[in-house]
Amino acid sequence: MVEMKSYCEAGVSMQQVWVEGGLTLCFYFTLVSSVLLTLSFLFGTFLCICYSRYGTAMEPKFIPRSRLYWLQVGLSVLLVLQALGWMVFRIARSGELPGYVVVYGCLSMLGWIWAVALLRLERRRVLVRDRTRGHSTVLLLYWAVAFAAESLAFVSWMSPQWWWTLETSDQQMEFAFWLVRYFSSGLLFLLGLKAPGLPRRPYMLLVNEDERDVEHGALLLGNSNENQSTWKDFGKKVRLLVPYMWPKGSVLLQLLVLLCLGMLGVERVINVFVPIYYRNIVNQLTDGSSWKTLATTVCVYGLLKFLQGGGAGASGFVSNMRSFLWIRVQQYTNRVVQVRLFAHLHSLSLSWHLGRRTGDVLRSIDRGTSSINSLLSYIVFSIFPTIADIVIAIVYFISNFNAWFGLIVFVCMALYLTLTIVITEWRTKYRRDMNTQDNNAKSKAVDSLLNFETVKYYNAESYEVGHFENAILKYQVSEWKTNASLALLNQTQNLIIGLGLLTGSLLCAYFVTEGKFQVGDYVLFGTYIIQLYTPLNWFGTYYRMIQNSFIDMESMFKLFTEEEEVKDDVNAGNLDYRQGQVEFENVFFSYMQGKEILKDISFTVLPGQTVALVGQSGSGKSTIIRLLFRFYDVQGGCVKIDGQDISKVKQASLRAHIGVVPQDTVLFNDSIRHNIRYGRVTASDQEVEEAAIAADIHEKIITFPEGYDTQVGERGLKLSGGEKQRVAIARTILKAPQIILLDEATSALDTQTERNIQASLAKVCANRTTIVVAHRLSTVIGADVILVLRDGQIVERGRHDELLAKGGLYSDMWLKQQQAQDSDSASDTETKDRKSEKLQPQTSTAGHKGH
Repeated sequence: MVEMKSYCEAGVSMQQVWVEGGLTLCFYFTLVSSVLLTLSFLFGTFLCICYSRYGTAMEPKFIPRSRLYWLQVGLSVLLVLQALGWMVFRIARSGELPGYVVVYGCLSMLGWIWAVALLRLERRRVLVRDRTRGHSTVLLLYWAVAFAAESLAFVSWMSPQWWWTLETSDQQMEFAFWLVRYFSSGLLFLLGLKAPGLPRRPYMLLVNEDERDVEHGALLLGNSNENQSTWKDFGKKVRLLVPYMWPKGSVLLQLLVLLCLGMLGVERVINVFVPIYYRNIVNQLTDGSSWKTLATTVCVYGLLKFLQGGGAGASGFVSNMRSFLWIRVQQYTNRVVQVRLFAHLHSLSLSWHLGRRTGDVLRSIDRGTSSINSLLSYIVFSIFPTIADIVIAIVYFISNFNAWFGLIVFVCMALYLTLTIVITEWRTKYRRDMNTQDNNAKSKAVDSLLNFETVKYYNAESYEVGHFENAILKYQVSEWKTNASLALLNQTQNLIIGLGLLTGSLLCAYFVTEGKFQVGDYVLFGTYIIQLYTPLNWFGTYYRMIQNSFIDMESMFKLFTEEEEVKDDVNAGNLDYRQGQVEFENVFFSYMQGKEILKDISFTVLPGQTVALVGQSGSGKSTIIRLLFRFYDVQGGCVKIDGQDISKVKQASLRAHIGVVPQDTVLFNDSIRHNIRYGRVTASDQEVEEAAIAADIHEKIITFPEGYDTQVGERGLKLSGGEKQRVAIARTILKAPQIILLDEATSALDTQTERNIQASLAKVCANRTTIVVAHRLSTVIGADVILVLRDGQIVERGRHDELLAKGGLYSDMWLKQQQAQDSDSASDTETKDRKSEKLQPQTSTAGHKGH
């Protein structure tokens, strides 16, 4: 028979809140259940009304399938069963059922059932005007309060009425129920921040994009991550950071890391003893202690203060020494990140580099590199120490003062951290948009400066300046939103800290007037709480900095995740070069799906032979060169050198045997000597000059004031087209490759320069397998084989005379080019004749005057 004698246990009243160093169970469970039901019922009912009146049903295709969502539902159901099981346990234990047990059990079950209903409602319906993603504030607040309420049990750590001692079976069962509530509510709150069962983007945006996709048949390009949480893929980001946290291969740096961590622990101990010794000084001054005792205490306090720092953010000896020792570790991290990313970018395929925005990439690298250093520093030396200081402070106040002071610190910390996280997550989109606008502005500036010639050709300086100013204005709009939301966050944090300090100071002052505390205890509280709130105040900054670092790293992580389109095979070996025979066997290739560039291309270049590729623009000539150099992999057929499929050999060994003279030579902004030596970086100065002589540019170089040390400028623009081509030829001569690829190397030059460079190329290609892409047919008359391409297919092949005799496509191209040359020659002759006619009458008149 279950008997209900009173609302609380025997000898306990609801007016009694604090008994034997802890909250009464009657008060605690009544408060928790009442608050939870109020939150879920009142605010949940209001939310249901809004969803029914202003919401719409969500289309099933936009609802993500998520196991984590079902975990949310399962944990909520578990908490309902826990409340029921706790009531049954209390009945079975004594047969008595206090009123607060019934109240807690019933209200908790109702509250969690209502939370499950809200969870399912948000998954099925959506507010039409909702521009955000994730759970509603009602659910997030409910889970946060539930977790905070279970954490409140720590305040009663010293009370024998609670279950912490685990001495009896009843206490062990109560502890088990509390563990279920604590971890379930905490996990629900963490999952709620992720919102796994809801769309990752605002629903109306998904619907609008879906309609546009149907209308235009193409995916929209946009910033899909605008409202995405910074902590998405947190584990993946951390795994990328782990290699930079521990300096492998350097015992000295590893010892420095361990020493810095040890000094971090020393700082925590010092932070505890500084306010204690300050209290001792005040008490000894008021008690009239001896000078020797007082002097000793003051000296110890001065030493501790020297090690800790002068306050107001000033660093002490330990902190400064730790920062000094960490410099080497930070430099290691910075170097490794930049080198790995630089190597990764160079390993990416040509298609990625053709589509990149240089300014955007450089900004991403700069911000990403600095953000990794900031992230490691904030996490290791700011976040962990701050959390440790807070935990130590709560334990100290509960143990040496009373639980109310621990409760004040705990409540302030919970409110502070919760509001900091919520507001910071809300303002993330402004920071991300500011980065986007910053990238756009810098990309426009870099693009404009790289194309300064075009700007000047079209007198568009004012247009470019206005374009750049508009980009800056857009950036400043986002910057204002970022700074304004930051000011709001700072004011909220200051309000919480001020209220906590005021409450604790009043309580401590009251105990001093009652004679329970000494004056030194008040000084201790004020000193410790201010010392505690200083890192807590910075905690918001650290959290923002960590979040900003993750945001800044997103672009860099995307660069790291870019995959190489052309990769070496797992079992790839080096190219075994023997004679230099090149074979294309039934090659098919396309840059984009549905548009083939090469269709069933087959030909063979014998060792030492010169093969020319001619045809209209877009027929696939340059693509053949790129496939042989393996900028891309073929989609059908294969390319072989000496019978070896080049896709089965290492790219480095393949390219070591091939030299390329491109149509548009781009030089490094360095000296001429450096640009020629790039063909073989180990070459001596004499070998560089010999290569320049062979390329017929040595005589030109020595006429420059600085000779071979002359700077060529950005992309080599200080040199003429012919000079740049000769430098490229000298570079190729220095490399001494067995296979030569000439991609319209002289098409942009005048006739005389072209003839000089053709002579230089003839020296390079002598006795080497050569493939020439040519626009002017007169340059390939001496080729062993000429391949004529049209629409990605070989339509004719043979020597120059043979192709002319056929009277096909090659013959037509030859006749058109000859007619164009004849027309140009006739035009030049006619211009000269007109000049002579204009001069003739003047001569006659002069002659008559002479008579």
